[in-house]
Amino acid sequence: MPKKNKLISIVMPVRNEERYLAIAVGSALSQELPSGYRSEVVLAVAPSSDATRSIAEGLALKNSSVRVVDNPSGLTSAGLNLAIKNSVGEIVVRVDAHSILEPNYIFFAIAELERDPMIGNVGGVMAAEGETEFEQAVAWSYRSRYGLGGGKFHTGGDAGEVETVYLGVFRREAIVAAGLFDESVVRGQDWELNQRIRNLGFKVYFTPNMQARYKPRSSLSDLIMQFYRTGLWRGKLSRKDFPNIALKYLAPPALVLLTLLWVPLWAYLIAVGFIALSAKGLSNSVRLRLMIVLPAMHFSWGVGFWLGILFPSLAKAGE
Repeated sequence: MPKKNKLISIVMPVRNEERYLAIAVGSALSQELPSGYRSEVVLAVAPSSDATRSIAEGLALKNSSVRVVDNPSGLTSAGLNLAIKNSVGEIVVRVDAHSILEPNYIFFAIAELERDPMIGNVGGVMAAEGETEFEQAVAWSYRSRYGLGGGKFHTGGDAGEVETVYLGVFRREAIVAAGLFDESVVRGQDWELNQRIRNLGFKVYFTPNMQARYKPRSSLSDLIMQFYRTGLWRGKLSRKDFPNIALKYLAPPALVLLTLLWVPLWAYLIAVGFIALSAKGLSNSVRLRLMIVLPAMHFSWGVGFWLGILFPSLAKAGE
């Protein structure tokens, strides 16, 4: 049995998140915890152009379990490290303001960590969901193997060891031994950290019991920029160990290359149209938006990946 009042530290980097911050913190504070555990929430607040800071400070005033620390650089990796260094829990829960944890998320995570002392990080399903028709199309793409390659944390699957997970619930000794997040890595920092955790002999583990709802980007331009920058950084990081990169990460870059080599683009677009029109559970207007969303995700990520491989300096630390 755990010791009385064993502490869980929930860390969250935030920037321009006035729309979702209170909801995300609320889901963290309302977690069902095993007997003998309590939690704290540490918000690393970056310079924002909206009401994020005042909302964060208001949440801290209302609940003594919530604390605010400054993240002057604005970088996610730096904010996470600041929050971790200003926390003391034996278990570190990484949360984003775009994520809403299901009430038993941490409960299931702790069950796995206590079951196997070699699990350094455990994560679950990134259950994307949208409000507008565009967001619904993006959410479907996240959950489909046609959108993001079918990783378990997108589509679900059996519990087991994996390469990386969405967010994550860390054993503090594992994340500290790995050196925390690499602050020179702007995107893909979770994947990069999980490789170091695995190299130390710890397991990175997936369980479908853990569910975190995710709110996707709400405009086409934001989606394209998100995927381009993610592809750019994944390309830069992949230079170090390209022969061992998972094949699913090479599908969008291969698509871009084939298009440049004059493989007919219309064949790809016909396939996208077929996928969109046969998607189940969606309205016709959402299906039409899928015909735009899927190519936007594939090509922006693929172009970014090649540029990151060939010109790694384009992936700048101060992005």
